[in-house]
Amino acid sequence: MPESEPAEKLGAVRIGTCAFTAAGWPGAFYPAGMQPRDFLAYYATQFDSVEVDSTFYHSPPARTVEGWRLKTPDDFVFAAKVPQIVTHEKCLRDCDAEFREFVSVMEILGPKLGPMVLQFPYFNQSDFESCDDFYLVLIPFLKKLPREHNFALEIRNKQWLDARFAETLREYNVALALQDQSWMPTPTQMKFDYVTADFTYVRLLGDRKGIEQQTKVWDKVIVERAKEIWHWVDVCATTVRRGAATYVYVNNHFAGHAPTTVREFQRLWNAKGMPELGRPRPLPPLADAGAGTDAPAKPSRAKAARAVRAPDTSKEPTLFD
Repeated sequence: MPESEPAEKLGAVRIGTCAFTAAGWPGAFYPAGMQPRDFLAYYATQFDSVEVDSTFYHSPPARTVEGWRLKTPDDFVFAAKVPQIVTHEKCLRDCDAEFREFVSVMEILGPKLGPMVLQFPYFNQSDFESCDDFYLVLIPFLKKLPREHNFALEIRNKQWLDARFAETLREYNVALALQDQSWMPTPTQMKFDYVTADFTYVRLLGDRKGIEQQTKVWDKVIVERAKEIWHWVDVCATTVRRGAATYVYVNNHFAGHAPTTVREFQRLWNAKGMPELGRPRPLPPLADAGAGTDAPAKPSRAKAARAVRAPDTSKEPTLFD
């Protein structure tokens, strides 16, 4: 085995799945007969982070977020998608209230709140005639982001990905989401520095259309992607060696069963001689609080909890001023 890198020189790395429930997981990942309310607590014994998908549909109720907080250990981290009303419906225009509502309710997680992801669709000319037009709404939005939190941004117009776009995100410490999708460039194909923040955000998404022609039950791997996993292990090893905390989330569409892909990533990572991923975690006490599944819920407001990082003292106004 290669000699391990000195841990003090490396950024932290976390890996988990996109959502913690899916068709086919009971009996394949979750023990047979386990109640859905216990899924998250069990998930947290296997992985130390999750990307919440349900928040894409709308902000969750405060009770649901409090349930997530209580059912996970102190060192667990939640990433979460920003609701589609911000990214898809309003496309960053006149969305301050909705964005504020989302961030406020997610702050109930306190230090367990990780990056929040602005996942954009592919924009055609009816949305924005050019990338320059997108900048006209993007930059004012980025200027108002609350700097005590981390944000990542995923764009699906590959022709917009260039050094200028990366530098724009870097100016506001927003991570460019690195994604595994067939029509998007991989980091090694990018002609610019893709690390745009003090952390890196990776989404292994796969070919949704292709794999759903084969299955919509996510209980096993059906697409062999060992080569691609090795590639992403190398990418993440590069980012952590640069000192960037790195978050990796795997979708079922990547290979068929996200938990298995996560474990394969952990195995290859450990074989590379990097600091160990995937140590067993104790089962936390089950709490009868909030929803136990990662399912869409009705919007609600909530008071802010502790911030993840010390607040920035910049005079720039934010969405919370």
